[in-house]
Amino acid sequence: MRIDLAALLFACVLAPVTVTAQAARAADVASIDGIIRAYYEVVSGPTGKSPTWNGTGARTIRAPCRDRQHESRGATRRQVLDLKGYHGDNRPRAEGFWEWETDRTVSRSGNMVHVWSSYASARTEGGEPFTRGVNSITLFHDGERWWIMGWMFDSAVR
Repeated sequence: MRIDLAALLFACVLAPVTVTAQAARAADVASIDGIIRAYYEVVSGPTGKSPTWNGTGARTIRAPCRDRQHESRGATRRQVLDLKGYHGDNRPRAEGFWEWETDRTVSRSGNMVHVWSSYASARTEGGEPFTRGVNSITLFHDGERWWIMGWMFDSAVR
């Protein structure tokens, strides 16, 4: 299992990906704080509103790879999704979903950064969390801006 996870991470971060450059809000990609803030804005929103993935998210994500860890009948399961798989066909949300960062640890080497970003999720903005977890986010600075190269999350943190 450990080898499979290592291979997945290697593929997500280093796999060749063709990307069309898109204009992004300067504040979203100028700093680590900005891109992490934009990351949480993308997934959050009220009932009836579609995620803003085709806007901010598409302008901050470089490699479409997301690995979701979750518990199922007592065993950890891995689900690998591309961006379309994660967001589906961008339909309006059936329920409100708000996610915010509660803690962050950053490790940097040159233009590469790894962010452990703890989060809480609620059905309303500022509401009582129904779950908590950790996002593992890989960032890259290309000399002009930050990109999210890959990420995974685990909402089964104990």
